[in-house]
Amino acid sequence: MAAVTAAQPRSSKTESYVDNKRKEDIRQANINAARAVADAVRTSLGPKGMDKMISTANGEVIITNDGATILNKMEVLQPAAKMLVDLSKSQDSAAGDGTTTVVVIAGALLKQCLTLLSNGIHPTVISDSLHKASIKAVDVLTAMAIPLELSDRESLVKSASTSLNSKVVSQYSTLLAPLAVDSVLSVVDPAKPDMVDLRDIKIVKKLGGTVDDTQLVKGLVFDKKASHAAGGPTRMENAKIAVIQFQISPPKTDIEQSIVVSDYTQMDRILKEERNYILGIIKKIKASGCNVLLIQKSILRDAVTDLSLHYLAKAKIMVVKDVEREDIEFITKTLNCLPIANIEHFRVEKLGHADLVEEVSLGDGKIVKVTGIKDMGRTTTVLVRGSNQLVLDEAERSLHDALCVVRCLVSKRFLIAGGGAPEIELSRQLGAWSKVLHGMEGYCVRSFAEALEVIPYTLAENAGLNPIAIVTELRNRHAQGEINAGINVRKGQITNILEENVVQPLLVSTSAITLATECVRMILKIDDIVNVR
Repeated sequence: MAAVTAAQPRSSKTESYVDNKRKEDIRQANINAARAVADAVRTSLGPKGMDKMISTANGEVIITNDGATILNKMEVLQPAAKMLVDLSKSQDSAAGDGTTTVVVIAGALLKQCLTLLSNGIHPTVISDSLHKASIKAVDVLTAMAIPLELSDRESLVKSASTSLNSKVVSQYSTLLAPLAVDSVLSVVDPAKPDMVDLRDIKIVKKLGGTVDDTQLVKGLVFDKKASHAAGGPTRMENAKIAVIQFQISPPKTDIEQSIVVSDYTQMDRILKEERNYILGIIKKIKASGCNVLLIQKSILRDAVTDLSLHYLAKAKIMVVKDVEREDIEFITKTLNCLPIANIEHFRVEKLGHADLVEEVSLGDGKIVKVTGIKDMGRTTTVLVRGSNQLVLDEAERSLHDALCVVRCLVSKRFLIAGGGAPEIELSRQLGAWSKVLHGMEGYCVRSFAEALEVIPYTLAENAGLNPIAIVTELRNRHAQGEINAGINVRKGQITNILEENVVQPLLVSTSAITLATECVRMILKIDDIVNVR
């Protein structure tokens, strides 16, 4: 009997059995889901990466290989996988380029974490070691970087064209890269030399022509035609431009109600009053010497009626109507004028001045161009052309990436080699560093170093080269001290990447590594998912 009681497990307060199986399952499920997302965009990394065709529910088709766009359109349901989508978004807002890279690095880190976890290392230990490794990695990258001056336009163009080379419109990189550099440099404010607001660069898309016809416009472009309703002028030299936010139309009652008019004399009086009201407004506009009107879109009632357009045409005032509300700020900044919210506030000093406002035929439509603006604000407009909507959208996205790259260089003036060179160098230096560390830490840092090799591996794989041979050769070159040796995808061999002009901003690489590590640490720390209704 005594033997039986001994066999039963004693349940005392000190010994309690905790079921860790479920926690591990959830962690594994999270990591697998996130890796699946990373593998989906992995093929679109680098200049020889494939493009993805995204078909949305409403029948819209998007062709792109910009990581942020692909992930943004994906319907991701698993919460941990959503973190990778947010990761590429935050890389997009921090650096603008490297959105695919950051997801691929995160996926590789997660793969290494699975191995470490299955070897029985505690998630918190792994997480802390990754944090240390990422800080060390940023130091290594900064030590490799080459300082750059903003006056060195050639290097800026090189880094913008490197960003464009992996896009669908890569054959136009010789045109788009200088365009991106010039437009960013023209909006840099000398008072705040390291800040660039990309909202000061407006991209206007117009169907027709090819991407070759894309141009930089010093001035304003409206994707609308001037109002032709009553034969008003479509070209105006020495323009005095007013941006108005009030309506040139007869006033309406505030609430829906009908006015009953019983005889004709009263009808005539109403019409006469309308005419006088409109004429009164137009006379005030004409008196200030204004000859171009930009009229904001109105919701409550028509911003202009046929009658008012007729009188404006007679007064030889050019009209561009239906200006969007969100464009008003950009327009007033460019024209250096003030928006006028009420006819009583119409003053000469609120007008903007330009040498020429004209309507130009472009493709199948017309646009209004404003050039020669006096005291122009620090803004610029890029007119993007394309043969079809898909090319046009992709050209806009690629241009945005190139602009972001130049913006990174303005805010942090360092360049770094591309083509997998920094990743291999990091991997080598961290591998050497891990041998100095003690215990579990060294083991985890070594895994971090191995994970970084995914970038050159994927670059080689996407270019149809033998990835294992290439990566081994790369390691060999770096071990001999060639820091800038990278994969030259065009020649299919390993060369000094700086001579090939493949450069990227330091900010892109450092933010990719810190953001990816942060995301992976977060996924590691999650041990349960609780659904709340």
